Formats: sequence, structure tokens, C-alpha cells
Amino acid sequence: MKDADKGLAEALDGEGLRIGIVRARFNEALTSALAKACLAELAALGVAERHVQQVLVPGALEIPLALKAMAESEDYDALIALGCIIRGETYHFELVANESGAGVTRVALDHLLPVANAILTVENENQAWTRAADKGRDAARVAVEMANLLDDLR
Repeated sequence: MKDADKGLAEALDGEGLRIGIVRARFNEALTSALAKACLAELAALGVAERHVQQVLVPGALEIPLALKAMAESEDYDALIALGCIIRGETYHFELVANESGAGVTRVALDHLLPVANAILTVENENQAWTRAADKGRDAARVAVEMANLLDDLR
């Protein structure tokens, strides 16, 4: 972690925040690694375990629908999307990457609710493993930072 990132992480305060996580089962070993890093970082930032709810969906395309249902409940200060899309031999990669990303953004904008997008879009499994822990931690930081920012702006 860079020194500037360390200072920011130390300034982030997740105490009292309620966080929802939607994790895809597809590429489960990788999404589990994302979740493990994310949950550890949320705890380090002061988010109580009892204030974190994690749900599983089949794949990345299903993430936005679960996020939307969580957003509509108004029970969360921020949401986190965890998934992994690895390029294959067909156009399906672009479809899943583009549509899941657009859906995540749409939920955030429609509900004025921070949604940290940690859906990895990579060329191969090695790239995914290289990024999983950092991206999981980053998602936790983004969720906490944006929840606090929106609270301040309101």
C-alpha cells in the first residue's frame, strides 16, 4: 500500500455503517478471495460484522438485480459488488462485463447509494488472482469513503 493510501485508510471510519455485499458464485474461488479481503478490510475500518450482509448470486449478470433489491430496502449505507469475469473465446465476455458494470452504476445512480464495483474483468485466471486481494480491500475502502461522503453532502 502506498503511503498516501495508508493515510487515507487510517482516516476512513466505518463505525456504524451498514454494508451490503453481493458476490457472484461463478469463479467461486476467486470471488471468495475477493470477499475475504473485503470483509477483513471492512472490519479493519470499524464496520461491525453484524452490520454486513452478504448474498450470493449465480454470476456477474445477476449482481445488479440483487444490488437493486438491497438498495430498495434502504437498510444499507453502501453496497459492494464482487465478481470475476475472465475473457473466453467468444463475445460473451464483453456482454457480461459491459452489462454488469452498467447495471451496478445504474443502481448507484438510481438510488443515490454508493456501490463499490469490484467485479474483476481480466484476460486470464492469473490476472484475476493477482488482483483479487487488492480489489477486495479497495472495494471496502470505496464503500466506506463514499458512504461517509454522501452522509456529509446530505
